[in-house]
Amino acid sequence: MYVVVTYDVEQARVQKVCAFLRRYLSWVQNSVFEGEITEGQYVEMLSGLRKIIRSEYDSIYVFQWPAEKLMRKQVLGQERGRREWLLE
Repeated sequence: MYVVVTYDVEQARVQKVCAFLRRYLSWVQNSVFEGEITEGQYVEMLSGLRKIIRSEYDSIYVFQWPAEKLMRKQVLGQERGRREWLLE
């Protein structure tokens, strides 16, 4: 599945959430990650995020599609966090 995660958490937890999400997804913009993950990784990721955040103060939005090709995305301005250059 293809997943996009956005978050708005208290400053004290920003680095923790960011570091945790880097295990599963690619950073694309401040507070935004995306990438292809398995169902098992998805469940593991959500469980880990629930342990990090404080739901009374923080929010995380998770959008999912069966595959990246089924998602329509348009980037205005500079696209950040692309990983294709790693393969060159």
